[in-house]
Amino acid sequence: MTAALSAHELIARHRSTLDQALEAIRTRAYWSPHPEHPKAYGENGSLDAAAGKAAFDALLGSRLDLGQPGTDDWVGGETSPYGIDLGVTYPHADLDVLLPAMKAGQRAWRDAGAEQRAVVCLEILKRISDRTHEFAHAVMHTSGQAFMMAFQAGGPHAQDRGMEAVAYAYVEQVRTPDNAEWTKPQGKRDPLAMTKQFTPVPRGIALMIGCNTFPTWNGYPGLFASLATGNAVLVKPHPRAVLPLALTVQVAREVLAETGFDPNLIALAAERPGEGIAKTLALRPEIRIIDYTGSTEFGDWLEANARQAQVYTEKAGVNTVVVHSTSDYKGMLSNLAFSLSLYSGQMCTTPQNLLVPREGISTDQGPKSYDEVVADLAKSVDGLLGDDARANALLGAIVNPDVKARLEAAAGLGEVALASREITNPDFPGAVVRTPVIVKLDGAKPDAEAAYMSECFGPVSFAVAVDSATDAAELLRRTVREKGAMTVGAYTTDPEVEQAVEEVCLEEAAQLSLNLTGGVYVNQTAAFSDFHGSGGNPAASAALCDGAFVANRFRVVEVRRDA
Repeated sequence: MTAALSAHELIARHRSTLDQALEAIRTRAYWSPHPEHPKAYGENGSLDAAAGKAAFDALLGSRLDLGQPGTDDWVGGETSPYGIDLGVTYPHADLDVLLPAMKAGQRAWRDAGAEQRAVVCLEILKRISDRTHEFAHAVMHTSGQAFMMAFQAGGPHAQDRGMEAVAYAYVEQVRTPDNAEWTKPQGKRDPLAMTKQFTPVPRGIALMIGCNTFPTWNGYPGLFASLATGNAVLVKPHPRAVLPLALTVQVAREVLAETGFDPNLIALAAERPGEGIAKTLALRPEIRIIDYTGSTEFGDWLEANARQAQVYTEKAGVNTVVVHSTSDYKGMLSNLAFSLSLYSGQMCTTPQNLLVPREGISTDQGPKSYDEVVADLAKSVDGLLGDDARANALLGAIVNPDVKARLEAAAGLGEVALASREITNPDFPGAVVRTPVIVKLDGAKPDAEAAYMSECFGPVSFAVAVDSATDAAELLRRTVREKGAMTVGAYTTDPEVEQAVEEVCLEEAAQLSLNLTGGVYVNQTAAFSDFHGSGGNPAASAALCDGAFVANRFRVVEVRRDA
């Protein structure tokens, strides 16, 4: 296959970016090569807002032919949470044809080496970045995110996470030298001398099982970690969120072909309605790596049954915030209100349980009772979402009927401190938009435990009354240990309470945010600096992103010879 882009050209184009990414993961300082503001696009080949919207509109009702082998049907059926029928159809694969074709290109991809694979991946990310406006609409109309969130989280933030995985993959692969000269002294005899060659070799085909809510943000780390370590990648999107990942596969196949590699190193596995091919794929012997984001039930099944594969899961957890005391009561309420409202709570990092001492808390505004704290938080959420235009921009749309059903059922679990209300989106009358509900529960009552010890994914939170800070720390420990948590938050001015909460999180491996009152929120993480999940509690078996996330996607094979 003739390359239109040589390795030399790619290294010249992207090596400095790779070096910056490597420095960022070393220092954990802020860095991103992908602009967050929509107005930053439109030059140097990137699509501006109008061109991106036009490109998305042109996809509606089209057939997205990826040119991959084994296509035996065309499938689709995505309907936007905003009420639009996307009408896009995708190739359905005969796996017995597609999987062997994917394996065929792995030798050349393996032999290219870590640096060349890294810069090819960066070229893919650059071309995706140039189409960020188009991708933003694709993410918005499959996930229900509001446009600005879809633009940022589905665009630059997802691209950052993909690049972060490439950087970690590169570090782990070059940790061992390509070649070594080995000499062992033998006293009076001639020394033993050998030459040794070390090659990172891929495990095989990686299966990336996409999620509905964050198809690119959650999908790119595993996709690029596997590709950068030499594996072929089969992308199995969520049936309600195919388009963003299908476009990703399209771009990646184009870049692989232009750089002289087999485009079948990446392929799409779309499914017919109700087909449920994830289990079938997960048990195929060719599949050696699985990345999955979704329900605990299926994540547990993968971990138990896909024994031939290295499985990385991000499942459900019960995220908790301990509210003990604060020196900025207004800032705390504002920060929590935003965290509970963003994307209608449809984030794996959204707080669910707020543990508040039943005797109240101390604040810079004086003592506040449990009832006052909950009432003031409800007022803060109401104030944040009081204007419908702003509410629509923050909430987005409810992604599926299950979330709506959980939201409606939550009101019957306890005393409602903040009732959910319906909001009309004038641009998309078919969108289901709801404000969050806050329910008061007594942590000492056994019947309340069934509610707050189960994940209620969506715009639902429980204000759980506890006896003391000590009880809050112990309930936090039990929650993380038994149910897992992607995030933990705490508000306290007491060093002993802070230390107790921190110790729980260290022992139970949960990521902790303390006393957030400004523009950083517990349910947001920054690539190159923050770890998303830990891989150390039941919510996830991996962290995005660390060395453990990439190092077992390849093995080092040694060839040694007498010198």
